Amino acid sequence: MQLRRALLGGLVIPAHPLALTRGRRLDERHQRALTRYYCAAGAGGVAVGVHTTQFAIHRASTGLLAPVLQLASETARERGGKRPVLIAGVIGSTRQAVREAMLARQLGYDAVLLSLGALRRHADRELLAHARAVAEVLPLIGFYLQPAVGGRPLSYRFWRMFAEIDAVVAIKVAPFDRYATGDVVRAVADAGRASEIALYTGNDDQIVVDLVTRFTLDGGTSVRMRGGLLGQWAVWTRAAVALHRRCQRAQAAGCVASSLLTIGAQLTDANGALFDVAHNFRGSIAGIHEVLRRQGLLAGRWCLDRAEDLSPGQAAEIDRVLAAYPHLTDDTFVASHRDAWLR
Repeated sequence: MQLRRALLGGLVIPAHPLALTRGRRLDERHQRALTRYYCAAGAGGVAVGVHTTQFAIHRASTGLLAPVLQLASETARERGGKRPVLIAGVIGSTRQAVREAMLARQLGYDAVLLSLGALRRHADRELLAHARAVAEVLPLIGFYLQPAVGGRPLSYRFWRMFAEIDAVVAIKVAPFDRYATGDVVRAVADAGRASEIALYTGNDDQIVVDLVTRFTLDGGTSVRMRGGLLGQWAVWTRAAVALHRRCQRAQAAGCVASSLLTIGAQLTDANGALFDVAHNFRGSIAGIHEVLRRQGLLAGRWCLDRAEDLSPGQAAEIDRVLAAYPHLTDDTFVASHRDAWLR
């Protein structure tokens, strides 16, 4: 119940990147610094082992999943007192996903974010059996990941049945598709669990729109996005926390200022540069890394896949949005605290 209350209250949850050395080994110093940054910026949770962390860490050959999860868990607890909600991404077959969920539980995680991208040929009943098996280990957060970065289409029917699993506490809605987003919203409402399952936007292209929209459905049921679990919020997190609060106030007042929608459009433009929309998201992780590198929170933008880097022209696009929208960034905040986080 404590976890449900926290998620329903609305949280900023960055999708945690992976800090690597030039030799593509885990950079523990910068990895800890990132977690400290998110905590200090006011994030209510962190999601580790997700797409932004690079799904390749789940391969046994990398040996990275356990140490990366452990670093985030230990670092989030080092200040004492209230800590962020800890969410671990789990992927793969049922055997793999259950094993990863058990590891997350051992390391003190609160919930798992379940990616179904690896189960592309499975029918709905098989996907639901898979989800129920994982839900026996830890509370479950569903994940509608866009196909362009490894997800698969999921129907209203699937989400309607998924919402009936008792251990489901939230769903990250990230298909980058308004029709598919509507399917999830309607499914949760039709299951009668809108007051129990927290919907979180993962639509980095529509963050503000998702956060200020109140979906009113048949029968008068009202559903809204409570917060965000976003790769975009892995950067400029302090500014994201302030923006989320502003969206919450607008929701409560039932009045959305046009200036807020303008900021939403600016954030979408900035996200297009970071996520490399021009090249079908090929440079999305490298784009996040580049911003963190410029802030001094990463030593470089290296990815596990040596071929994964910025796309042609992407650096110039990042330059453009940084110059156009300095109010979306938190460079001053980071500069003031970076050395302490890197201790």
